[in-house]
Amino acid sequence: MARILIVDDSPSQLMGIQRIVEKLGHEIFTATDGASGVEVAKQVLPDLVLMDVVMPNLNGFQATRTLKREATTQHIPVVLVTTKDQDTDRLWGMRQGAKAYITKPFTEDDLSAVIAQVFSAEAPPVG
Repeated sequence: MARILIVDDSPSQLMGIQRIVEKLGHEIFTATDGASGVEVAKQVLPDLVLMDVVMPNLNGFQATRTLKREATTQHIPVVLVTTKDQDTDRLWGMRQGAKAYITKPFTEDDLSAVIAQVFSAEAPPVG
C-alpha cells in the first residue's frame, strides 16, 4: 500500500480520483490547491502526488516545480492530472519534473495504469 497525495480544487474530481485510488488499496491524503499540496507533501512525504494543474494559489506546474526543488520532496514522483491537453502543456509539465501526464476526462483503467507505471518505474532494479 502506497501513500498517495491527491491535489485538486474540484470537489467532484477529488472525490472521483480518491475513489479510484482507494479501490487500488492505497492510503490517501488530499489538498485543494497547489500551495497546500506542497505543504501536505512536505509533512507526509507521500509515495506519489496526483496533481491538477489549474488551481488557485499555486498552479500544478508551479507546485510540481517547488516539490522538485526541495531536497525533502524531490524524490516524490508527480503525475499531472489535468484538462490541459495541448502538447505544449504536456511538455511544460514534464519539464517541471512530472513523471507522467494524464488528461481529464480519464477512465479508472487509465489512471490505474499510470499509477502502476510510475510505481514500476520507481522500483529499484532487481539483481
